[in-house]
Amino acid sequence: MYTKIFRAVIIGAPGSGKGTISTLICKNHGCVHISTGDILRQNIMKNTDLGKKAKQYIAEGQLVPDSIVTKTTLARITEVGNRSYILDGFPRNIAQAEALAAREQIDAVITLDIPHDVIIDRVRNRWIHAPSGRVYNIGFQDPKVPGRDDVTGEPLTQREDDKPEVVAKRLQLYDELMNPVIDWYEKKGLVATFKGKQTKEIWPRMELYLNDRINA
Repeated sequence: MYTKIFRAVIIGAPGSGKGTISTLICKNHGCVHISTGDILRQNIMKNTDLGKKAKQYIAEGQLVPDSIVTKTTLARITEVGNRSYILDGFPRNIAQAEALAAREQIDAVITLDIPHDVIIDRVRNRWIHAPSGRVYNIGFQDPKVPGRDDVTGEPLTQREDDKPEVVAKRLQLYDELMNPVIDWYEKKGLVATFKGKQTKEIWPRMELYLNDRINA
């Protein structure tokens, strides 16, 4: 468990493995995973007003507007209270980063550098359990029973935004929007970048970094 409050941002392109890495961090170090994408998808599943708005943007390969993302994420941070957390999917522009910095002290910004062609190939084999957000990757992290969630046994589905043509568009948007954010955090000395093609390749190096950072 963390010996001190540790709050980090994880940045990576759609399909880079942010969710899997975040789950590993929280499992090993006792923090809360705050995923803007998961929050939005849960609202889509429940067909809330927020979900209806978000669904239209996601299906078209567009990012959900700032006003929706910021309000949703900051509300979740408030719920977490005085605990360690990993922010996944926020901030996604400098204005959001500044808003976050004005409110929270971020200890580290973890970036995943995965080749885009690897990501596009990866998402073809990604399936999810929509109610929980659990992710499976065929050929790497397979479900115990094909097409079924390990915990509930319910059917797995593919996300609308995992279609190759939608992913390619989202990767282009990611580069345009997130490179300035990464540069902004780099000037503050907070960025640690991990390059690789698979989570199992990246995780051991990240765990060493986290242990050093947390116990510093």
